[in-house]
Amino acid sequence: MSGIESRVALITGAGRGIGRAIAERLADDGFDIIVADVVDAQENIDAVVAAVESRGRRAIGVAGDVSNPEDVERIVKEGTDALGQLNVFVANAGIAQVDEILDVKPDDLDRLIDVNIKGVFYSYQSAARQFIAQGTGGKIIGAASIVAFRPFPVLASYSATKWAVRGLTQAAAMEFARHNITVNAYAPGVVGTAMWDLIDERLTTRDDKPRGSALQAQVDNILLGRVSEPADVAKLVSYLSGPDSDHMTGQTVLIDGGINFS
Repeated sequence: MSGIESRVALITGAGRGIGRAIAERLADDGFDIIVADVVDAQENIDAVVAAVESRGRRAIGVAGDVSNPEDVERIVKEGTDALGQLNVFVANAGIAQVDEILDVKPDDLDRLIDVNIKGVFYSYQSAARQFIAQGTGGKIIGAASIVAFRPFPVLASYSATKWAVRGLTQAAAMEFARHNITVNAYAPGVVGTAMWDLIDERLTTRDDKPRGSALQAQVDNILLGRVSEPADVAKLVSYLSGPDSDHMTGQTVLIDGGINFS
């Protein structure tokens, strides 16, 4: 480590997409990485661990379900036992639900709430407990969304969960500040992922328009003229994870290319 104290970041939902981009960027920033994702994503976890190690950093993969508080506690324990401590916890794991309000089924809504609200709550809780036990302080970072500021059609339930993340982030910042723990969130816009392909499919089917036109309409509203990439989001998380954001807490920061203004 060349005499430099190792820093450790834990990222949930790190097996692909934005989570993987965050893991790789923080590894480039000098962090050792706890790569967390669901059991079914073990192959993806292993690939991200290898990508981190190829950058000269240590990594461990841990599988679990963030909607289960015991799993979250175990992920933190296994990761910190292996890598020594925790400095940053990125509560990135989340799922989407693309349905109009009238079509949302109770079981699907329950699962969305379990992962996107309870999962983030348990993540904030476990991260804070670890930081307090270490006596080191730390940084907690949550995954919100552009829809935490302005909801989209067919994303009402998803939007509600991300508004909850924004509120939880503010409340946690208030409670954890005395422990030298900052809590912030990132709010991506239209990112080139499978979720936005599904949104386009649902909207164009509903409105009887050509496939791709709903996504293009969103692109037309982006001032910088393109959808976001996972790496764009990872750059913001890099800032929130580093010392330049030490005097910042309780904020949810948009990274959308210029769609919304908060």
